[in-house]
Amino acid sequence: MNGKWMLFGLLVALVLSITALECGENGDDGSGSSPQGTSSSAREGAKDIIVATTTSTQDSGLLDVLVPAFEEETRYNVKVIAVGTGQALAMGERGDADVLLVHAPASEKMLVDSGAGINRRLVMHNDFIILGPESDPAGIKGTTSTVEAFEKIYEAGSTFLNRGDDSGTDKLERSLWKKAGLDPSGASWYEESGQGMGATLQIANQRDAYILCDRATYFAQRGSLSLVILLEGDPALLNVYSVIQVNPDKFDLVNGPGGEAFADFVVSDKAQQIIADFVDEVSGEPLFIPDADKTYEDLGLSTPFG
Repeated sequence: MNGKWMLFGLLVALVLSITALECGENGDDGSGSSPQGTSSSAREGAKDIIVATTTSTQDSGLLDVLVPAFEEETRYNVKVIAVGTGQALAMGERGDADVLLVHAPASEKMLVDSGAGINRRLVMHNDFIILGPESDPAGIKGTTSTVEAFEKIYEAGSTFLNRGDDSGTDKLERSLWKKAGLDPSGASWYEESGQGMGATLQIANQRDAYILCDRATYFAQRGSLSLVILLEGDPALLNVYSVIQVNPDKFDLVNGPGGEAFADFVVSDKAQQIIADFVDEVSGEPLFIPDADKTYEDLGLSTPFG
């Protein structure tokens, strides 16, 4: 068994152990989604590929429709490892995955610059929102910028839940605190979950805490939440996802054709239509906007890729 599959096996075992423990304690995994690191049913003769991705793509349910469509038209079985973007990128740096679906542009650039990642392409976007208790103890409702909202939360010392997992969400949130000129690290009201988006959202709900969350995960779980949207629409909260192949010329164990096939698929017309059709069942709003035909400039952003 090579190192890549040993790592995959260990990660799956770890996730299943955690899930079993949580179910034993709570009778539910708390995320409202299937366990992380699950795989689709294997088909005879098909080859496996490892997709490392952020938890939001799994917790929102998007992978539940995207992966089967890919497997149906190819001879590949997808093994998904849903972790924070930072961990997914680290897997790419080590050659422990074949392709990445992530959302942290600056960190993505570093991976591509290192030569470990190739053929990065835009896939889709949605946005982040700030949720909190309806009582809104920090008084952020009505603010129009995340910086102003964070200043109010900081001054009020209201409970705020951070993922603390080096995910794309974690990276963005910390950059927004820095932009506000504030450092909440170490404050008693600033707590870290160390877990994925869905689980962190459930904890925030139990704690009546403020939280930065992607809209798709919120929509997927809002039936079980008392938290409400208190800030949305700030351009700084745009959430852009990209696909990056792990370079097979740098890592002998990487499945280059498989990674390329998955990357090509998610930017194909078929996959982009699947993404466009993936809507919130309550409001009918799209959870992700397909972007394969766009550039960073089209999204109103300065590109980190020059």
